[in-house]
Amino acid sequence: MGVEVRKAAQKDAAVVAGFVCALLQELSGSDDIDRAAVSAAAEALLQRGQITAFVAAQDGTPVGVITLHECAAIYAGGVFGEISELYVTPAFRSQGVAATLLAAAQEEGVARGWKRLEVGAPAQPQWHRTLAFYEAQGFVETGPRLRRLI
Repeated sequence: MGVEVRKAAQKDAAVVAGFVCALLQELSGSDDIDRAAVSAAAEALLQRGQITAFVAAQDGTPVGVITLHECAAIYAGGVFGEISELYVTPAFRSQGVAATLLAAAQEEGVARGWKRLEVGAPAQPQWHRTLAFYEAQGFVETGPRLRRLI
C-alpha cells in the first residue's frame, strides 16, 4: 500500500479542510459547502490545538484524513477521544488507509490517557458500509447521535 500517516501541522490546514469539504459533500449529496468557513475552522482549530488531525499520504500525495478532539464525561470515566471526521479519497478506499488512520488515532489516545474513542456514524441504512467498517475495527454501536444548532 505504501501509505504513510503523519500528524497534521498548522501548514496542513488547507489539506485537512479540503478533505472535510469532500466528506461533507459526500454525506449531504450537495456541493453547497461553505469552503471558506470550513477552511477558517480548520485553520483556527489546528492553531489552537483544539483538534488533532492525521493525514495519510501515498508518495507524498494526501489520500485521507482523520480529526479528533478530547471530550470529558462521567460515563466515560473522565477524558476520552472523539473522531470528528474521517475521510479517504474514493480511489484509496478498502485498501487499509482508514484503518491506518484509526490506528494513529488510537496511539494518540493511548498517549493522552484516553480509555475510549467514540465516533458518530452517518445515517443508516444509507451508510451501512461505514457502520460495518467501524464495527470491524472494534467499535460497538451505542445508539444514534442527535444535534441541535444554537
